[in-house]
Amino acid sequence: MSSSLILCAADLVAITLLTFAIYFPRHRRRDLVIAYLGINVGVLAVSAALATSGVGAGVGLGLFGVLAIIRLRSTELDQHEVAYYFSALALGLLGGLGTSGVVLSASLMALVVVVMYVAGHPRLLRRYRQQVMVLDTAFTDERSLIAHLEGLLGSRVHQVTVQRVDLVNDTTWVDVRFERSGGAHTAALDDGATTPMNGSLVPRSAPVRR
Repeated sequence: MSSSLILCAADLVAITLLTFAIYFPRHRRRDLVIAYLGINVGVLAVSAALATSGVGAGVGLGLFGVLAIIRLRSTELDQHEVAYYFSALALGLLGGLGTSGVVLSASLMALVVVVMYVAGHPRLLRRYRQQVMVLDTAFTDERSLIAHLEGLLGSRVHQVTVQRVDLVNDTTWVDVRFERSGGAHTAALDDGATTPMNGSLVPRSAPVRR
């Protein structure tokens, strides 16, 4: 079996593990599973054709950039989805170009899959959260805002970015980064519930209308 066929098989194994063993069990988005598989196989086919025609690796990197621009401009992706997307592209290029040899290319594929498994594991930094919140009070003092958020969330607030303060409607839009303390408030956050009385939560994936 030629080295190109070995790398193609290694790429298919790697993208299968990445999508069906890591991404889908954790995030459950069927549309992105299809996207990752299609992008990976497409890049694999094109880069393999370029490699057999004697085109250098620079063209492959250019293809990587063009596909990234097209995909990222077509829809809004969360940061972890962007990481899976670029991993799928990288696996396709490593399998198709194969300029570094079978052993090195296969090792790099394995490295990509292992890093995505470890970096995206639910137990890694599990106490840290990010939420976009709409508060029913207009805060102009940062210390008062942080104290209010810590009481509301029952957690330690590490960073707050004020997105909007509406003095007319008495509301504040904030992006808050906090560390869970394991109380009832944070349990409600994990269940996706709306926090009562002093504020409401907007899921991170939901668009913020201004």
